[in-house]
Amino acid sequence: MEQLVAMMLDAGKSGLNMALYILLPIMVIMLAFMKLLDAKGVLTWLCNKIAPFSHVFGIPGLGAFAALKLTLVGFAAPMASLSIMDSKRFNKRHIAATLAMIFTMSQGNTTFPMLAIGLNLPVLLISSLIGGLLSAAFTYYLMTKNLPIDEFNVDEDAVAQADQKPASKTVMLTLSEGGMEGMRIALNMVPMLILALFLVNVLEALHIIDLLTSLLGPVLALIHLPESAVLPLVTKYIAGGTAYMGVMFDLVNQGEISVREMNMMAGFATNPFDVAGIALFAATGRRISEVIRYACYGCLIGIVVRGIIHIVVFY
Repeated sequence: MEQLVAMMLDAGKSGLNMALYILLPIMVIMLAFMKLLDAKGVLTWLCNKIAPFSHVFGIPGLGAFAALKLTLVGFAAPMASLSIMDSKRFNKRHIAATLAMIFTMSQGNTTFPMLAIGLNLPVLLISSLIGGLLSAAFTYYLMTKNLPIDEFNVDEDAVAQADQKPASKTVMLTLSEGGMEGMRIALNMVPMLILALFLVNVLEALHIIDLLTSLLGPVLALIHLPESAVLPLVTKYIAGGTAYMGVMFDLVNQGEISVREMNMMAGFATNPFDVAGIALFAATGRRISEVIRYACYGCLIGIVVRGIIHIVVFY
């Protein structure tokens, strides 16, 4: 019992330190400026410009907007855009392609805090874009080619305007609201961080991690990933990106995983494609839940390509 309490306290201390001194300042500043750009219509303007290009990959303008929010904010940010796509009866092929892209790309709530421990942002963003577009195109042209295409499609400009909020507030008020939203996101991560770190401590005490390492280590060695990558990767695909980030912070600070090794596995791990992510997106709308299986299959090719890019660059 004493050992169990010690593991709880250790997880709580690590989780709070991470949330208060790393996640909180990064998310407050990022969300404040993101909110300002959104209020001034910059993001809407940008999505209108790239909509003709994204349509080639089966992604509507609102889908591009969702990807931008995912990259700059976090995995929950695209849900409003997806909800609009569901309610406006977008083509199911477009919905599936957008979902596949989102499942492949990196989410801001995980990637930006990890810059503090050496995550390479330029390579991450490039691989995220390449993998996301590849997953979307694969899903749109191959996985969903037999789906009906007679649903109502709204005009791209109307789509972008539907997702834009009025910009009638002052700059300081907008920045303050964005900062408060960032603070809420950071504080909402605390329970998951503490639980994830506690779970890892328990698994290590029960030697389950050692068993998984012996089983999966040879497989990871084939793609030049270290055995120490087993713990964060298993945590990510079971508990989600926030839990992965917490475990990775701990391992890098302890010296068990190097910055180079962290960047090597980033292509496989910095995305919302996990048990928690699939469940959350499936609950966004009925039409989304109907095509989510196509997105799950389609995103795999993009995630694999992203993983290969990171292994080649950082090996």
